[in-house]
Amino acid sequence: QVQLVESGGGVVQAGGSLRLSCVATGRTFSGFNLGWFRQAPGKEREFVAAINWSNGLTGYNDLAKGRFTISLDNAKNTVLLQMTSLKPEDTAVYYCVAGPEIDNQVKFDYWGQGTQVTVSS
Repeated sequence: QVQLVESGGGVVQAGGSLRLSCVATGRTFSGFNLGWFRQAPGKEREFVAAINWSNGLTGYNDLAKGRFTISLDNAKNTVLLQMTSLKPEDTAVYYCVAGPEIDNQVKFDYWGQGTQVTVSS
């Protein structure tokens, strides 16, 4: 059974940095994409970034480009999201996600419980 456990959230001032971690267990993730979504109060969940476990290819939402970096530590089954230049509008619950890539489409079937990120102005 796939489990995704996030850590690293917290409170940070605007302009600061945080690194989120997600330990993925329960299967081999070859052929999977792992990534992050977020949901702010009163808003829909939105895609942040994802990375292919096998080839390391990454994808980012425009909101993350230039500020966030997603990476893998395959030895530790961990996906990381380094966030810099944080803004109050980045305040949200951040969810780790995983899913298979089939025909260049990814269905994120698995979700973690989420970790709160709060950016104060």
